[in-house]
Amino acid sequence: MRARATIHKDFTIATVDRRVYGSFLEHMGRAVYTGIYEPGHETADKNGFRQDTLELVRGLDVPIVRYPGGNFVSAYNWEDGLGPREQRPTRLDLAWRTRETNHMGVNEFADWAKLANTEMMLAMNLGSRGLEDARNFLEYCNHPAGTYWSDLRKSHGYADPHNVRIWCLGNEMDGPWQVGHKTASDYGHLANEVSKAFKYFDQSLETVVCGSSNDKMKTYPDWEATVLEESYDSVDYISLHKYFGNEEKDTLNYFGRAQELDRYIVTIGGVIDYIKAKKRSKKDVKICFDEWNVWYHDRKEDDQRIKEWDWPVAPALLEEVYNFEDALLVASLLNVFIRRSDRVKIACMAQLVNVIAPILTREGGPAWAQTIYYPLQFASKYGRGTALNVSVDVPGYDCDVSQDVPYLDASAVLSEAGTSVSIFLINRHLDEDMSLDLALEGFGAARLLEHTELSGHKLEDRNSIDAPNTVIPKKGRGIALEDGKLVGALKPLSYHLVRVSLDASA
Repeated sequence: MRARATIHKDFTIATVDRRVYGSFLEHMGRAVYTGIYEPGHETADKNGFRQDTLELVRGLDVPIVRYPGGNFVSAYNWEDGLGPREQRPTRLDLAWRTRETNHMGVNEFADWAKLANTEMMLAMNLGSRGLEDARNFLEYCNHPAGTYWSDLRKSHGYADPHNVRIWCLGNEMDGPWQVGHKTASDYGHLANEVSKAFKYFDQSLETVVCGSSNDKMKTYPDWEATVLEESYDSVDYISLHKYFGNEEKDTLNYFGRAQELDRYIVTIGGVIDYIKAKKRSKKDVKICFDEWNVWYHDRKEDDQRIKEWDWPVAPALLEEVYNFEDALLVASLLNVFIRRSDRVKIACMAQLVNVIAPILTREGGPAWAQTIYYPLQFASKYGRGTALNVSVDVPGYDCDVSQDVPYLDASAVLSEAGTSVSIFLINRHLDEDMSLDLALEGFGAARLLEHTELSGHKLEDRNSIDAPNTVIPKKGRGIALEDGKLVGALKPLSYHLVRVSLDASA
């Protein structure tokens, strides 16, 4: 099978916002407790943060982390996580039928975020609470001093404000499962008033209004239109969520779900444009895709376990063990975000540790990277700069979820310094090598800088505590740069990072 492609330096899409490689931590399962925070662990620092987990998080170079939920946030009192730990109340978490000790709160998360070299993205409770509590939360976090809430923060040992720049206005408020679920018009009105209040405090703050929790909701995409009708002038982003699965055990259909993600983004982009035109606005609202990942392996079993258990503390929950097939899909989803970087400015893989996550830990034991860790790592490290159009001519296939899915999936990013191009390639074919002929136009002198790949694995191969390196990147083979073209062969079911230096003398 032959694939021809062209990348031209002048055919750009948009600047890739670094926050598109973000992640998410919810007070759910073992994401926080025994995930990032485990006092007594052999690697824990004086604050109880696991250093082995932190090392893996830093390896992803995650630019932003959303916290503390998720469904959890819709019945959460942020004040419960303040002050001395021994005085904090234990509460029932209605979302996941567990007990929350509140040993981790916003101040501890701020400490951890600094260690992880990441930015805080805080979600507020607009389910069981509202404007007044949100305003107090903002004042506690961001005001320097001289008011009740800012001085309370100082009394807790945090003299400097946390200066959180981006805030989520609730979570999945379109979902009937959500505590405090609202109609689109009611939610849109509340979100608008909260966002206005936040902008009165600081005009430079960014706010994210809730879009659909997935594109299969009966209210989609009317929900987005109604919510934006109410809030367009005051908000900066609309959030989207989507999880992906291969319940049918059909690999090519599974890979086709990346096309579903693309359609979702295009559709909501159209809704945004419609409301913008309707309001005669000059403002652009962007997309914050703040929950996405593969989630299906144990989903039904976990749903049943939640119904049966009796309010445990930090139980193992949604601990998906990802395989090589999942890594290939995740790589394609990241390519979609790069290609749609004109619309999607923030995205958060859900979640970061233990709960549907690229990192797993054993309580009292080690931490290790799952298969999906590596595509996110490649994109986060080398996918920052300007997204370039990749024109592809390659055979495709039809499947249940999409038509004409190309066997070659590709994206490209010109580095921020303009000195290199990173190209992300996936051969989706089940059993055929792909002959690659990729022309680089308008770049001048160039040389092959790096070729790294994930290939040669069975689709079901996984990393585990006993075999953490079953699926890991290796030096790529079979691709060369000749006369301004990348030529060679891509193995079937393979993912490639190819970096080209634009300084031939480097």
